[in-house]
Amino acid sequence: MLRCVLFLSLFAMVCSCSSDALQQEETLADWVEGKEIVVDNVIACAASNANDNFISVFFYPREGVTNIKYFETEDATFNKNDYYNYQQVEAPIRNVFNGYLKKFEVVVDSEKWVVVSFDEAGKTHLSNPIRLKHDTKPTEYVSNNIEIDTATNMPNFVWNDGQYDDTKIYFQVISDASRNLLSGTYTLEKNFSYYVLDNVVLNITKDTPPALLNDADYNFTLMGVSEDNWVNLFSEKQFQIAP
Repeated sequence: MLRCVLFLSLFAMVCSCSSDALQQEETLADWVEGKEIVVDNVIACAASNANDNFISVFFYPREGVTNIKYFETEDATFNKNDYYNYQQVEAPIRNVFNGYLKKFEVVVDSEKWVVVSFDEAGKTHLSNPIRLKHDTKPTEYVSNNIEIDTATNMPNFVWNDGQYDDTKIYFQVISDASRNLLSGTYTLEKNFSYYVLDNVVLNITKDTPPALLNDADYNFTLMGVSEDNWVNLFSEKQFQIAP
């Protein structure tokens, strides 16, 4: 009986220590300890979904990255720059534009800061902290704010902001009818011409995209993103090149 009690006591101590170690390993600080990190090198943003309670945390997974992880603070009052405030949370990863982009889908109980991390070429890369604002600034979904000039196979897109006035950058995607991404670009201006890079400040298009075909179906997707990487505006519109 005494041996049994001693065994159970030792087992409880080991489990307690293991649990504490596991908890410590779940912080972003512990994850990056001893590693070479690269900050602001994961392209990511977050939006509240239109038809459910999920938050979508979008990110661009460059080819060959590993150990993709999602971290969040308890709420938005925590210091966004203190990695000890971030705990790793397991969340499903979904494909966007057939895997060209990806997203975590999470349910959160309060607004908070989140970070996306992955490993690449022996270094750990981190996104800028993303401020979730699903309560105070739910993402606005509209489609009537976009004008498209389809007179040539290099259509021009012009759009207006929605109800929020703090958008800093615009992410635009042209995709085909099967949702394959043809081009992905960022502009500071509220216009873009396919595939003209004069006003593009960031380009995630891997190869020169194909010329658009007459009478084929295409999609234009727009995200208006605030300085703290929250998607204020999400717009989509189908179009065809005029014959």
